[in-house]
Order: sequence, then structure tokens, then C-alpha cells
Amino acid sequence: MLAIFRELEVSGNELIVTDYGRPVLKIVPIKQENKVAELFAGLQGKVTYAEDVNRPTQMEWKER
Repeated sequence: MLAIFRELEVSGNELIVTDYGRPVLKIVPIKQENKVAELFAGLQGKVTYAEDVNRPTQMEWKER
């Protein structure tokens, strides 16, 4: 079973276990969340900012 679980982990596929043709279990690999740095790695060094991204915008200062 561990070999099957490892295969599912690597492939990302799920497995439906049946009992006489009736589905009884669904085995699904747990997807790990990506870190922000990993998600945006392809954009690193390609994005430019026109102004300071940490400075509040005027919209944030208007009274409501």
C-alpha cells in the first residue's frame, strides 16, 4: 500500500477504492501550499513599480 501511496503522492492522482463495484474510499494526495516566493519566482526582476508600494493611496485617506 505504501508504494501505491507514494505513486499517488508523486503523480498527484487520486484513487477510488471499490467494494464489489461500489466506491467506498477516495484517496487523494494532500496538496502543499506554495510559499509566496515560490508563486512569484517567475516574475522576480520583471516587475517595476511606478511609486512606493508601501505608501498609502489617496483612496485610503478619503473620508467615507
